[in-house]
Formats: sequence, C-alpha cells, structure tokens
Amino acid sequence: MKKIFNYIMAAALGVMAAGCSDFLEEQVPQGTLDENQVKDPSLVENTIISAYAGFTQSEDINGSFSMWNYDVRSDDAYKGGSSVNDGDVFHQLEVQKGVLTTNWNISDMWNRLYITISRVNSAISVLEKCDDSYALKSQRLAEMKFLRAYSHFLLKRLYKNIPFILDANLDYDAYGQLSNTAYSNDEAWAAIARELEEAYELLPVVQVDKGRPTKAACAAFLTKVYLYKAYRQDDAKSNQVTSINEEDLNQVLKYSDPTIYTAGGYGLEADMHNNFRPEEQYENGCESIWAIQYSRNDGSTYGNLNWSNGLICPNIAEVTDGGCDFYKPSQNLVNAFRTDNSGLPLLDSYNQKDYDMTTDNADPRLFLTVGLTGLPYMFNSNFIMDRTSNWSRSGGLYGYYVTLKQNVDPALIGQYLIKGSFWATSMNRIVFRYADVLLERAEALAQLGKSDQAIALVNQIRSRAASSTQMISNYPTKYGVKFYCKNYTGSYDKAQTLQIVKMERRLELAMESERFFDLVRWGEAAETLNNYYASEKTKCTVYGEAEFTANKGEYLPIPFAQVAASNGNYTQNIGNW
Repeated sequence: MKKIFNYIMAAALGVMAAGCSDFLEEQVPQGTLDENQVKDPSLVENTIISAYAGFTQSEDINGSFSMWNYDVRSDDAYKGGSSVNDGDVFHQLEVQKGVLTTNWNISDMWNRLYITISRVNSAISVLEKCDDSYALKSQRLAEMKFLRAYSHFLLKRLYKNIPFILDANLDYDAYGQLSNTAYSNDEAWAAIARELEEAYELLPVVQVDKGRPTKAACAAFLTKVYLYKAYRQDDAKSNQVTSINEEDLNQVLKYSDPTIYTAGGYGLEADMHNNFRPEEQYENGCESIWAIQYSRNDGSTYGNLNWSNGLICPNIAEVTDGGCDFYKPSQNLVNAFRTDNSGLPLLDSYNQKDYDMTTDNADPRLFLTVGLTGLPYMFNSNFIMDRTSNWSRSGGLYGYYVTLKQNVDPALIGQYLIKGSFWATSMNRIVFRYADVLLERAEALAQLGKSDQAIALVNQIRSRAASSTQMISNYPTKYGVKFYCKNYTGSYDKAQTLQIVKMERRLELAMESERFFDLVRWGEAAETLNNYYASEKTKCTVYGEAEFTANKGEYLPIPFAQVAASNGNYTQNIGNW
C-alpha cells in the first residue's frame, strides 16, 4: 500500500542542499517552476511529496531520525554490535571519551537533517508562488512548516546551537552569512514554536492521507517544544537548567488538553504493544498521533521500507543471519521495571539488586520492551532466548538482552521482515504518541504544584500497563514471571511527584530514544549517567573509564567542517572540543 512518504521526485525539482556550508558542497535549491507550472496541482504536490520523502530517503541505518544511534548515551541502552570497534564512534559517545569534531557521526546527522530542510524549503518556495486558486495552498504550507520545525527540533536537541533556515528563498550569499548563535536558547525554541503555532491554526482535525500532520499532531509537537523551552538553559557558558518557566508550562497544558486529541479520535491503545506491531490493522492506531509511514508491496523492489532500524535486529543463526545486534537494553533499564510489594516502581534502579525473573515482581511493560533470557523472542516460542551468540554478537560484552519495540517476529520474514543489504521492516515509526503527551502534561502539572492531577495522569498510563498482557498472558504460568503493576494511591509533594513522573516516562518510553534528551532537558544528565557508569562497570566492562563531563557531554559538538567553512559565523559549543 502506498503512503504519503513514498518517494516521488518531481521532474522540475532541483537537487537539494547538503548541509549549511559550501565546504560541504551546499547548493541553494535551484529547481524552479514557471508561472503555469505552479498552478498545476500535480506538480506542486510532487514537490511536497518529495519533502515528506526526505524523512525516509535522507536517513539510513547509521543515521536514523529516530535517534537510537545517539540514545546509546543514555542509561537505557548499550551500543551493542560485535565489539567496541563495531561503530567505534558511537562507542566514544556512549562512554564520553575520544569524541572528535571530525568524527563522521558528528557531521552525519547535521548533513542529513539540513538536506531534509532544503527539500522542505523547496516545497515552501513553490507553494509561496502559487496563487489562491490552489485550494490546498494554506494547508500544505502548514504541513511544510510542521516538517521544517521537526527538522530544526531534531537538530536542536542534538547540537543546541544551530543555524535556522526559515526563509525558503535565501540566496547563496545569504547562506554564507548564517550564524548558529543568532538566537539564544530560549529564542531558538520560540522560533520552532512560532512555526508550529502558525501551522496549528491551518491544519485540519483529520487528514485523508496517513502521514500528513493533523491539528492534534501539531498540538502534540507544541506540547513537547514548550516543555523543552520551559527548562531554560540560557547561560551561554553552561548547559545547566537556570530556571523553569511557568508561562511555558501553561502552554504545555494548553496544547496537551485532552479535548484536542479526542476530537481527532486519539487516545491510549488498550494494550501498549499494539503501538509496535507491523501489521496494517495495528498501524496508525488511536495512539499514533503522527508517524513516519513505511510500506511494502508498493511496486518497487523493497517497497518504502524502514531501514533506519536495520542494525538493531539480532543475528539468529540460519534465521536472521546478518543481524547486527545494536541498541541493546541495559541491565539498569531492566532493573527499573522491578516493582515493590505495592506494585510500584522502586524509583532507584542504581542501588538495587539485579532483576531476577524467578523471584521479583515486574511491570508487564518489561516483557514488551526487553527480550530476556529464557523467554520467547518477539513472543514466538520457537525462538527462546539464551546466553548464546544468537542473542549477543559480542559474546556477552553487551549482555544478552534484545530490544523488542523495533523488531519483528521472525515468523513474518518475507511479509513484514525483509532482507536486503540489512534487515528492514514496513513498520511505521511513531514520532508522537498519546502516552507521551499525557506524561508531558503530567510533568507540567507536577512542576506547577498540581500533584494530584499529575498522579491521575500517571495512573492512566499505569492502568494501561497492567492490562497490556495480550502477548504475554501465559508468561506467569509457563515461565514463572511475576506481573505486578499498581496505581499510586497516596499523597505526594512536588518533589515526589516529579520523581514519579520522570520514572514513568522512563518505563513507558523505554528504548524509544527519549531518555538521553529527557536527562539533558531536566539538567540531570551528568549526575544520572555518572551514577549509571559506576553501577554498570562490573556488568558491562565497556564503561570502565566512562565519565560524563557536565557542560560538554549534553550536546554534540558543531562539526569541524561546518565551523571551518562558516567564515567565522559559527561558534563551537562549550566544553573545549
């Protein structure tokens, strides 16, 4: 089935830009449509589809826009692979040692996202030349602003100080004058929010084509942007949180208002796992507010498949040979799913014994997130996980756990799991899901001192977690595991409520590449990760010399090539890179 992200390149569309500096052979978009062509909806739509396609065509296994490659810096995941030398530049990020501004992975995401921005800007430039006889002009412009905001958002979370390309018609000389510090940190978040607020007014409640953003998708995005904006980091000599802004928190509440989402038919799935199934009947479900659309059987050799997770598949002998076994859940993450005698998280996963499946209570979400030794891989009893090379290409260096959310049952090889140069699937990648919105709303409420309301939202997530057992209902009787997940019933002060909300974000969104960015947003990266390194050194020896340096490790450095070619207009991030 074809979807909006399928690649259609308009004949009139020029080659897109590749980064922000002419050192990287940047090209200002050259393709133009004449006066008659801009009135042809089919040609205009082709430029728009090409912009959407950038979010699948401009990424690859080494540079996934899901950011899993960069989430290996968090306490959720080990890099994985066969050794520390397999993807060595990501090993350097994982242990915060030896990261160079010339490393390819520092430049790679910068280049890919600015290529995508240039595609979007080309579409905007064409749309701006259309007259009002093109009935969808305003709506399509809103969609493109949403996509441009998303690209800038991903760049900002990675690099903090970035150039913004908000004029779709910049000439070549103007590109050379862009600065990456033209905006303060708060002004940069405000620029992203401004684009989204303009789009919000024009986007429809429902889109016919899956993959086009709706009003709820824009609201979910604004919720996230305002939550990042609220945690001010405006000291140019620091990455620390200097204040938490109440006005921004109220904007979070505005755009996370449940009525926005119910109007579009959005809500929580009955079972969390439904969000991570490849079958068409599960994709674009009620919890999927906006997702990158992938497809199969669309007439091309491989379809518009999701290659971005191609390195994550385990290497099961004679089944998924060639699987690379990256992005492996950490022991610390597994421990975080343990629950106490009240069915609540222990909250401190650093000073507790390792989870024991035979004796410990656990949140059911553990078994939907992490493949554990002794249990079926992807819920298929023909593939019981054990401590062999099938489940660890590194011979146990990175442990034997496997992430489940990105993977597909091997029984579906040829249908939803397809072998090309690497393993790919047709499974969509959800960018904004309703559970995330609820937890962001809970966080804003907690920061505003409205603890009871925040806990009520957390309990919505926990109630759903307790009933998310459709795939694992026989695990207690057959494998001896113990599900125990209950709601919070007490009274909690502001500090306790924030701790509860932050823990629930970790459990619900585990292995979805939010964790590292959450820690940075909260100003807790250095303390949390140095505690993590200390607790993990005996379990994963790659952390032997790991050390997180505050006011450096929170963000990637600006790529050397970009700084060198910027004519002095780019400033390197702090941290003595």
